[in-house]
Amino acid sequence: MELEAIIRRAREQGASDVHLEGGMPMALRVRGTLRLVGEPVPSSTLTALAREVVGEDGWHEFLERCSYDVSRTLEGQRIRINVLRSARGVGFAIRLLSTSQATLKRLNLHPDLRRLVEPTHGLVLVSGPTGSGKTSTQAALLQELNLGEARHIITVESPIEYALVPRQSFIRQREVGRDTPSFEQALIDAMREDPDVLMVGEMREPEVMRLTLNAAETGHLVLATVHSASAGEALSRVVSAFPPEMQAAVCAQLADCLVGVVCQRLRYRPEVGLRVPECEVLMASTAVKSIVRQGAFYKIPSAIETGAADGCWSFARYADWLAKKTDWSQPTPAPEDAPAPEPIDELRATPMARTRPATVTRLPPSAARPKRSPPPAESRPGEEGVFVIQGEQDDLVSLIRELEGGGSRE
Repeated sequence: MELEAIIRRAREQGASDVHLEGGMPMALRVRGTLRLVGEPVPSSTLTALAREVVGEDGWHEFLERCSYDVSRTLEGQRIRINVLRSARGVGFAIRLLSTSQATLKRLNLHPDLRRLVEPTHGLVLVSGPTGSGKTSTQAALLQELNLGEARHIITVESPIEYALVPRQSFIRQREVGRDTPSFEQALIDAMREDPDVLMVGEMREPEVMRLTLNAAETGHLVLATVHSASAGEALSRVVSAFPPEMQAAVCAQLADCLVGVVCQRLRYRPEVGLRVPECEVLMASTAVKSIVRQGAFYKIPSAIETGAADGCWSFARYADWLAKKTDWSQPTPAPEDAPAPEPIDELRATPMARTRPATVTRLPPSAARPKRSPPPAESRPGEEGVFVIQGEQDDLVSLIRELEGGGSRE
């Protein structure tokens, strides 16, 4: 079993996820529904595939943690892989990511979401259940900035899902476990790296939430994700992650820096054959900030219903907009959106040899050459038509001119 063949088959079926488990057929998630495909896969085959994917360097970490995350580009397809241990042995959960650079238009999101990244500082939360496309929406918001503004963008992800190609902005992407030991350390480091925009892939631990709020308060625009079913629940989850004696201060801090909250879920639309995001959008108006400061999150749904003028969208109103939408974007990547090359771990790469003999092919003589002086000591003639350059400091330009009949190397 080869990983390339698995990805090729999943893409042909239009799958978004692939699940592999010992003794069971491969399961593909197509339009939100699981399908079992093929014959049961032996556990030994998956163990061998896991060693190949994880590599010898990461195998000891996998045995210790019983889980390993990695992102790859195979068959022109960007994928996120979670290798895991289960009761049946080794298993895989593979997510097929979009091969194009995500934008609001390509994800069929409302263009008003561009307002979330217009401020120069503050906190933008992207929430929703697992697998609802939160990272894709984050990447689309960053791409809107990248295409129109010159900002320094730093992303902290585990692993990197979208390889962003810099256009107007300067983009630095860091992967937890490879480029930084933790989200906490990456956020501390980012404060010394002159960022304009920070993207936090996961905000689960209280310390990560604290550092994220501090970054949003100190003049940076911060995008972060939270698992929730509504915008009000997203805010409540952030506050409830802290001890009770700190929650009042966190509410005040959150009210001061909040820009907006997007809560989304994927819905399949048979008329276009696509799963598209259906969103609830909360914009931080003066009334909303007052609600957050008081910790009265039960009032958020009412604020969304009455806040259309401020840019708020309820799920129902957003569904009405989707029903009237006609300019659907199909997931066909443009030629210029080729995936970025895989990052090279230069710290672990084997160093190249300091010098290597180089060869220059002599041009065939077409006329009498002027008499030239003998070659210097560091250069000796080799086989016919070949010079072997021995020294690092040899004058290569003069040698080429000599070979073309330009004169001696004096």
